[in-house]
Amino acid sequence: MSYDGRGFCGWQKQPLQPGLAPSIQTTVERALSAIAGQAIEVRCAGRTDTGVHALEQIIEFSSPVARPPTAWVRGANAHLPDTVAVRWAVPIPADADFDARFSARARTYWYVLIDSPVAPPLWQGRAGWTHRPLDVARMQEAACALLGTHDFSSFRAAECQAATPVRTLEDWTIERHGGFILMRLTANAFLHHMVRNLVGSLVYVGDGRRSVSWLAEVLAARSRSAGAPTFAAGGLYLASVRYEAPWSFPGRGDEPLSLAGLV
Repeated sequence: MSYDGRGFCGWQKQPLQPGLAPSIQTTVERALSAIAGQAIEVRCAGRTDTGVHALEQIIEFSSPVARPPTAWVRGANAHLPDTVAVRWAVPIPADADFDARFSARARTYWYVLIDSPVAPPLWQGRAGWTHRPLDVARMQEAACALLGTHDFSSFRAAECQAATPVRTLEDWTIERHGGFILMRLTANAFLHHMVRNLVGSLVYVGDGRRSVSWLAEVLAARSRSAGAPTFAAGGLYLASVRYEAPWSFPGRGDEPLSLAGLV
């Protein structure tokens, strides 16, 4: 799935409340149920928050009716809003030991950031913004100190329900493309708000408010109060999910960082 997270309350379906935006999960399940002719429930590789986007969210579902992959793609898209789309479908044997979430070995997120004196109207809700100029070289140096397996409690939301704060951050690449700063973060899994909290603290290093070594100090503190505020949701994109054999799914985790990759 790809989706624009604006206008939704996040991935996970919520109890009905007056004024609450629909969830992406509910929207997708309704579309697939229309194709199957009965209720379909889906599971995803990683739940995204309100306002967070996806370039390639992986979902799985079971259906007693047989449909060719093209029918699930085109049929579902005919029932989905323009901001949500099925990109591809692959049949999996009913007895296969596959779970969209627990079979995943790594997730890759992109974060799109703009540093300019004035917030760009055309990127509202699709990129993070800061009015202070950022030094990408300082940011990349600071980010490298967090690669590897660590306790990421300092970058974990208070409401995070993960059993452990230990995660393995495989990659954190930061590049400038004109007025945009693009980041790619890959880990075995991410804590609630982890990417946005990492970006928020990294911005403090990039604009000179903190030293290059400060990010490692925040990590060592193992306290959320040691870091910077959580950064904007609109710049965050779930880019790809990696699975090991025999699950060979399309992915974009290692593709070059570019604005063209956001489509």
